[in-house]
Amino acid sequence: MLRMRLIPLRNLGACISPDNAWMFLQGIETLPLRMERHCENSLAVAEHLGGHESVEWVNYPGLKTDPNYELSQKYLDGKGGAMVVFGVKGGREAGEKFIENLQLFSHLANVGDAKSLAIHPASTTHSQLSEEQQINGGIRPELVRLSVGIENIEDIVADLDYSLNQI
Repeated sequence: MLRMRLIPLRNLGACISPDNAWMFLQGIETLPLRMERHCENSLAVAEHLGGHESVEWVNYPGLKTDPNYELSQKYLDGKGGAMVVFGVKGGREAGEKFIENLQLFSHLANVGDAKSLAIHPASTTHSQLSEEQQINGGIRPELVRLSVGIENIEDIVADLDYSLNQI
């Protein structure tokens, strides 16, 4: 058993490489600045989507109308985070078409990147489930999930508007 633990440590090392450690520290040092921009952009996106004619509903804890607003004030230091979830009028097909028409947003399932990301869970991450199972799990056909990045907010909003107007 001891050999199984020591051989990998000897061959691979017990710590990350100096270059990786430096990059990790750079990321940690700039995290507060990036999160500030994520939160500012996300709030602006949520407010904009809330007034768009092609959007059925918006969930973002930074909006005063959101049921989790008080919790975000208490636990998220008054910020709403970088995730915005909304429903596109027109159901599943509209959600899929919205994703296809995005140009700035990357179509990816991961979150928390500096770049803006978007996904339509009903047709991607949860597509193996029946529609009933999706709905029971909170994945409605029109639901779109955004991880809002730190790009210029005017570029982000322009991309969302372009895609919504193509539906």
